[in-house]
Amino acid sequence: MTASMSFLLERLHAAGLTDVVAVEPASGGLAATAGLAHRGDGTQVFVKAFREPPSEDAFAAEAEGLTVLRETGGGATPEILLADRDVLVLSVLRPRPDTAAFWEQFAHVLAHLHTTTRHARFGWHRDNWLGRRRQVNTWEDDGFEFFAQHRLLRWLGEPRVQQALGPADRAALERLCDRLPELLPVRPACLTHGDLWSLNLMATPDGRPALIDPAVSYTWAEVDLAHLWTTSPPPEANGFFELYAELTGLDRDWRERMPILQLRQHLAVTAQFDPDWGAADLVRATLAPFRRRH
Repeated sequence: MTASMSFLLERLHAAGLTDVVAVEPASGGLAATAGLAHRGDGTQVFVKAFREPPSEDAFAAEAEGLTVLRETGGGATPEILLADRDVLVLSVLRPRPDTAAFWEQFAHVLAHLHTTTRHARFGWHRDNWLGRRRQVNTWEDDGFEFFAQHRLLRWLGEPRVQQALGPADRAALERLCDRLPELLPVRPACLTHGDLWSLNLMATPDGRPALIDPAVSYTWAEVDLAHLWTTSPPPEANGFFELYAELTGLDRDWRERMPILQLRQHLAVTAQFDPDWGAADLVRATLAPFRRRH
């Protein structure tokens, strides 16, 4: 067993799951160590842990997000078996089947989440986490103000973002934020997954779409859509976007808005990872029209 898997085994035993006999690596998350734990009775559970937790409540906030997506939004999520400071234990899901039928089913799931959970304000009752960085969810009445302050400008103080973006880039982001009411339509707040890249979509044991690793808040539905749109979904997902647009009444210009809305996630990736898989380059490309010409 590798050192990482031994670490997970120790965390599970310390949390009282002493019947776990082995842990094997699991693919997926980038911020925490994850594994598939084998129990003495032959069953399996999914486990993840931070060697240095970013906060006392990181896993509690994640468990809360999974619960609200299921109970309020009507989506499938893994069962929460244990969530404390040091470890999160969930029921096991299946890899998603990349078929057109599965993605069409998910279009209905996401449309239901976004159209049945509208809220008067933007934010959440607590901050939560994108990887190892805090997602600020301070309540705001105005969606443009919320997105500008807590989803875009919030990242400018991060050391990696300061290294990646020069003064002209930062000034361009501020100008973009000032112009958000011109660039984006007025939209209501709704419950969003908050970290909806394609690897955070899996399947239940009976094959239904299931969501993992949320960073929930009430904000624009298109923030979720943009994240999927720009994180390389498979070709079988093409019908998902058309069906989601039909089910939610999206206008024809929604694709043009995706780069602006996805700035938030590109900034979050830039802040946390080296290499950043081109995220900083994408930020600079989106900001290019907002740079002042000398």
